[in-house]
Amino acid sequence: MFVRIVKLSFHEENISAFLENFESIKDRIRSAPGNRLLELYQDKSNKNIFFTYSYWETEADLEAYRKSEFFNEVWTFTKKLFNDKPEAWSVDKLASLA
Repeated sequence: MFVRIVKLSFHEENISAFLENFESIKDRIRSAPGNRLLELYQDKSNKNIFFTYSYWETEADLEAYRKSEFFNEVWTFTKKLFNDKPEAWSVDKLASLA
């Protein structure tokens, strides 16, 4: 399993559109084959910056999702709202203490 972290930065006037859209699609993202967790965070000091954390069984699962028609629709909508280029990292989880 690995973690995908995506940093998204929006124009202030587009934040509500992003959040409304995320609310309507989050269950479909979470139910994508291989997805084990989906979380959304908002930066405490810069409210325009958000992060998604998603856990995937395999890199092939993430790539299949990223090549899906659904992802294309989501990304086409979301990228119009950005005020900066998104950044993404795929990382291996080494430890988790709960």
